[in-house]
Amino acid sequence: MTVVAPTITTDNPAVYQQRLDEFLKFASRIQIDITDGKFAPSQTINLNQVYWPERSQRKTGIDLHLMLMMPLNWLDQIVSLAPDKVIVHAESYDAHNVLPKIFSHLHKFGIAVGLALLPATQPEQVKDLITEVDDVLIFGGHLGYQGGVADLHQLSKVQSIKAINEQVAIEWDGGANLENVATIAKAGVDQINIGSAISSADNPHQMYDRLIDAIGN
Repeated sequence: MTVVAPTITTDNPAVYQQRLDEFLKFASRIQIDITDGKFAPSQTINLNQVYWPERSQRKTGIDLHLMLMMPLNWLDQIVSLAPDKVIVHAESYDAHNVLPKIFSHLHKFGIAVGLALLPATQPEQVKDLITEVDDVLIFGGHLGYQGGVADLHQLSKVQSIKAINEQVAIEWDGGANLENVATIAKAGVDQINIGSAISSADNPHQMYDRLIDAIGN
């Protein structure tokens, strides 16, 4: 079964609150995008501005997708927020040395960890990191923005990732919509993170249901 996760990407705290409140009503997972204006060209609200109900008060899983050059600087804040999963980028600063420390620390607090790969990054380049994570996010869109065109050629990474760590879950982020979501799911993707196709729809809940129907779960 492939999970559909609406994403929140905004620099406006009021928009963040509106979308969070809305998505919590129907989604099984939500991905919150955080950028710093350095790793990604855009800048969203930061980790001091996000919030969500405690785990005991919600049924929806909360994922943080951190498009940050130096995620280690935010480690204490991440732990205090207690998300269900944190995804960091293989292309962040000194990743091969820094990210294993982040993974180990977050696991101590029961927080799952994921590794995001930009289009130019091949799984074989980060084998050491893939063996340590719970899932790998294949990025096939426009970093830091919603509404891009999906680069479906990136789906070829699924088998390469599984060859390195057959237990890891696979995520997709970038340009997913009604026209391509079934193709993405059939390639072996366990979670599809979807931005504008849901958030810009006239009825986001209805669009969420249509996307799930299109996948054929």
